[in-house]
Amino acid sequence: MLLQINPCSSFPLKYHPLQHAVKTFQTPLKHINGLANKNQSKKYSVRCSSESSFLLTNKIGHSEDLVINRNHKPLSKSTVALAAQDGYSSESELASTSFMQVLNKKCDAFYRLTRPYSCVSIIAALLSVSLLPLQSPADFTPKLIIEAFKCMVPAIMMNNYANAINQLADVHIDKVNKPYLPLACGDFSMGEGLAITIASPLMAVAMGIMLRSPPLVIGFIIWCIVGGAYSIDLPPLLRWKGNPLMAAVTIISMNGLLLLFPFFIHFQKIVLGNPVAFTKPVLFTAAYMVIWNAAIAFVKDIPDVEGDKAFGLQTLPIILGKEKVFSIAVNMMLTAYGSAVLVGAFSPSVLCRLVTMIGHSALAFVLWRQAKTIDLSDNKSVQSFYLFIWKLYYVEFLFVHFLR
Repeated sequence: MLLQINPCSSFPLKYHPLQHAVKTFQTPLKHINGLANKNQSKKYSVRCSSESSFLLTNKIGHSEDLVINRNHKPLSKSTVALAAQDGYSSESELASTSFMQVLNKKCDAFYRLTRPYSCVSIIAALLSVSLLPLQSPADFTPKLIIEAFKCMVPAIMMNNYANAINQLADVHIDKVNKPYLPLACGDFSMGEGLAITIASPLMAVAMGIMLRSPPLVIGFIIWCIVGGAYSIDLPPLLRWKGNPLMAAVTIISMNGLLLLFPFFIHFQKIVLGNPVAFTKPVLFTAAYMVIWNAAIAFVKDIPDVEGDKAFGLQTLPIILGKEKVFSIAVNMMLTAYGSAVLVGAFSPSVLCRLVTMIGHSALAFVLWRQAKTIDLSDNKSVQSFYLFIWKLYYVEFLFVHFLR
């Protein structure tokens, strides 16, 4: 369709709606479907305004103002290609780009909401716990591995629930302490956070029922109650986060004991069909989880002192001070390693004895050395140490199998 704009149009130049932007273009030399030909090599100037628009109605229908060639042919692929080369993109391309940007943003927000280091802890713990009930190499079957991966899904959902409900309840505090979290910075709306909080435990319990595992169902229900009691601000019974003792109990339960006993019973009784019996590695793992997760709970609150104090929370670093709490946490972790060395020294197996004693001694030295470099006045330094002790926590799930 050929449009020719008469320079003598009825619009005065001063008020012409196409006056502000100028686009000069040269018609192609080749003939494209009747749009132009090589003899039409004139330049045209079109003035257009970004601030206003105009509507062509039937009133603008004079032959001297508008000439339309009604016998044109449809645009060919070459014409579309030329248009794309001039910098124009289709609406579908723009919509696709916009959709991908939104999707990437939401995926990144969900990644930050779930706190990946805790998800890695769940994966490492379940892989280790699935091996604790084994009584002989014959028990290690593909079915056991498949069941372990099946259990990871609802466990990660429960972890997502605990993180989501905590961030929902603490969104005003996180704007001070952790402004990068998705709810605090607005990457997730409160409605989206609430949807994740409700859907995650429901799906986890449903999967526990599908696996026909009463220990898992009971464990997920307890997990849901403890996670809610930790975060929901409903005094005097709830909001355990504001009480140092109950906060430590929550972290020990959700990151430790609820990952150990329900899943150990599931693998031993439901998967392998053996009677429940708590072995030496299981009991040591439970004791280690209690000590280590209590230390994690103490270190976790050190970078949050300013925000917690502003909103009236009485965490242990606020009560005792950062230095004292940090020293207590490090000594607790060193005590856990010392206990592992002593337990390993009485192992009947030489290999288990050497691995346990040398391995835990090396980890204790690395922990002590790293703790000496931490600047408690620098939140980034403390956060780096916090993530470091999570890595040490992962490694212990390997060493517990040598405590036999």
